[in-house]
Amino acid sequence: MAAVRASRESRARRAGRAAGRALHRPLAGAARGVRRATRAEGAGETGLAQLIELHAVNAAGDLLITVALASTVFFAVPTHEARGRVALYLAVTMAPFVLLAPVVGPLLDRVPHGRRAAVAGSMLARAVLALTMAGAVAGGGAALYPAALGVLVASKAYGVVRSAVVPRLLPPRVPLVRANSRVTLAGLLTTGAAAPVGAGLHLIGPAWPLYGACAVFAGGTALSFALPHTVDSAKGEARARLAAGDGAARAGAGRRRARPGLRTVGPPVLHGLRANAALRALSGFLTFFLAFLLREHPLDGLGAAVSLGLVAVAAGAGNALGTAVGAWLRARGPEPIIAAVLGLALAATAVAALGYAVLAAAVVTAVAAAAGLCQALGKLALDALIQRDVPETVRTSAFARSETVLQLAWVAGGALGIALPLIGALGLAVAACLVGAGAAVSLRGLLGAARRGGRPAPRVV
Repeated sequence: MAAVRASRESRARRAGRAAGRALHRPLAGAARGVRRATRAEGAGETGLAQLIELHAVNAAGDLLITVALASTVFFAVPTHEARGRVALYLAVTMAPFVLLAPVVGPLLDRVPHGRRAAVAGSMLARAVLALTMAGAVAGGGAALYPAALGVLVASKAYGVVRSAVVPRLLPPRVPLVRANSRVTLAGLLTTGAAAPVGAGLHLIGPAWPLYGACAVFAGGTALSFALPHTVDSAKGEARARLAAGDGAARAGAGRRRARPGLRTVGPPVLHGLRANAALRALSGFLTFFLAFLLREHPLDGLGAAVSLGLVAVAAGAGNALGTAVGAWLRARGPEPIIAAVLGLALAATAVAALGYAVLAAAVVTAVAAAAGLCQALGKLALDALIQRDVPETVRTSAFARSETVLQLAWVAGGALGIALPLIGALGLAVAACLVGAGAAVSLRGLLGAARRGGRPAPRVV
């Protein structure tokens, strides 16, 4: 009897080892493939690969936070109450971003040796705040909104620092637009992979996605210090501002030189930033307007959750396609690229507003995909403009400032989206007006710069 039992245990152990080997091979092969992709073209030697992997971790954590907030703030209450909650959330969020715009860039300039610590701090802060939010969700405490606000601010601060870090990690033959495209694409792929994990954790309990986010961000804190020391190097950097300091230039005493600003390095950068602000405002507007519209009026034959999921997939696919196209274009002609995506976004929103009453499902899906594609491709082209026209001495700071402006535009667009009545044609017409305003202030300048063939980076005096 004992011999039979031992034989069964031996067979079970052999079967377990065989199953382990069968699972290990594909997982190990996939891990090796991912590492080869992130380290391609010299990214492993410069440290860009570590940043790509860190950004993937960041995207997974943010996705888990989003799943928890969507189920708690959005779906847990009636539509009119959810709109009030999200409006309050965005109203409170506006204040920190108004402060971040003039503060984060100068702060980053003054502490260039602490970029790895800044990235690690944003990760650690979100890990702690995710635990706080988990307790608030479980116990119904009032700490949810302040903690969620802190998570959002930390996430956006990470984005600003990451934009400033990328130029320090470029491999010799990889242009900045392609490097940013690889970082962004890694985040998009990880978000798609983490979505079912977040949904599964939510089935266990509403606080479980937040526990998962805490673990992910804790891992990201450790990975932040794996970035190379060049991230903290400030050699050759100077501050950049959105407006040149004419007062200093006019000062007679000491004949102080005007500090270089984005206006001093050529109009194309400002035109590109204005166009991208319009596209980012469109993204924020559609995110919130379509979320409430589809919850109240789902697409024909579909429930609210399925309608929202369909639109989210379309937007994500458009974003991924725009990122891939941006990498393929290799930063050729950034001005015509921005002008083209601005025109595409304007045409898509105008057609959607006119055709919403007839083909609501197709219109909403198409406009979400077009907005995702235009935002991604426009941002990559803006990165190429900054790389081409902003001197090395101010380029890092310029990335930080431009990213902050784009985040403010997204919040402003989102606030407009939740304030409008839930009328599909009206909302899409307002979206077209947003893009039209961006085209009015930037399209002529972009096309003029494209006809001149761009301009070389001016000398900082």
